Amino acid sequence: MASDNPCLTCGACCAFYKATFHRSETASACGSVPDELVEDHDSFRVVMRGTRWAKPRCTALHGDIGVSVGCSIYEARSSTCREFPYAWEHGDAHDKCDRARLAWGLAPLQARHEPSTVPLPELPGIEVHAGPDDVAGADATLGSRLVSRTRG
Repeated sequence: MASDNPCLTCGACCAFYKATFHRSETASACGSVPDELVEDHDSFRVVMRGTRWAKPRCTALHGDIGVSVGCSIYEARSSTCREFPYAWEHGDAHDKCDRARLAWGLAPLQARHEPSTVPLPELPGIEVHAGPDDVAGADATLGSRLVSRTRG
């Protein structure tokens, strides 16, 4: 994980959701997840120990949620964990990340770049304005800036 990854200080998803995945991901089935950290869920899936109850907390999660956390099997974690994106990781909000954070009293993550600081490309026939009061009838809103087509 990159040092600016918010997951390193969060861990809320690991203590909010049930982590189920196909049993082929376990070490005994030539996968990577240690068998001692999973329990049977159904005939096809297993669940990470600690995540199947009303107040879940994955047994692989170490540290204090919202302060500093780590996964004891990070390199061997399941696809469920590997594929769970944090909010804004791919440029979009993520409702499940936000929900887990709120359950632990943490504010939802904000976008890394405020829309007003994202550079806009220079395009012929397009004017960029400072705010909504600068242009009447703008075609599209980009954060706090407005874009309008010039009439030529």
